[in-house]
Amino acid sequence: MSDIRDSINSILPIRDRTPKRRSILVALSGIDGCGKGYLTAKIIEGLKAAGMNAIAIHGDGWLNLPERRFNSDNPGEHFYQNAFRFEEMFSQLVLPLRDGRSIRLETDFLEETDTAYRRHLYQFKNVDVIVLEAIYLIQQKFINNYDFSIWIDCGFQTALKRALSRNQEGLSEREIIDAYRTVFFPAQIIHFQRDDPKRLAGAIVNNDPEITEFKDYPKLNENLVVGLQPHRAVKRYK
Repeated sequence: MSDIRDSINSILPIRDRTPKRRSILVALSGIDGCGKGYLTAKIIEGLKAAGMNAIAIHGDGWLNLPERRFNSDNPGEHFYQNAFRFEEMFSQLVLPLRDGRSIRLETDFLEETDTAYRRHLYQFKNVDVIVLEAIYLIQQKFINNYDFSIWIDCGFQTALKRALSRNQEGLSEREIIDAYRTVFFPAQIIHFQRDDPKRLAGAIVNNDPEITEFKDYPKLNENLVVGLQPHRAVKRYK
């Protein structure tokens, strides 16, 4: 298991040996609430300090509309299958940018709480490193797109604490807990079982202060919320 500095030190030689005519693409993924956005920002900061023109692409902008990504019938399976417009994201933005280093693309964009798309302009020039972050990125069907991939290890209990603290969805405490127990975490378990992202990842970074090492994926159990202090921020992670 490595840390963010190790990941940065792995990315830099990949950039050095990759033809300058294209960017390199790094995938960063993990469960909902594992700290993907925060750790992506730290990697970008480290790469820029090393002289790289590094940029982040956040996969949440490529979510489907709520009526497409949520369904009360088998909610975890449905969310896993329908949460994102990944094919469009790769074909319109990520791969053209990786292959050509620059892009100007106006496209549909969606924040997590939005109910309608809005137009968004992606504009990047002479990019050395792209860090793409989202859930479900580390799958066999995508893995050959990446020059390097990072799995963020985190337990469900810590992830739920963070979700309650940040409350991106604008929901009540009970609604957040129910959503994570019935939709987001069950969908992650499907991802573990079908895609085995830890096996595919080039590096595994622990981002859970409660656990020193994972030998397996986290499991969903009835005691998930026992002892939870929902409004106490986890200071080390965001």
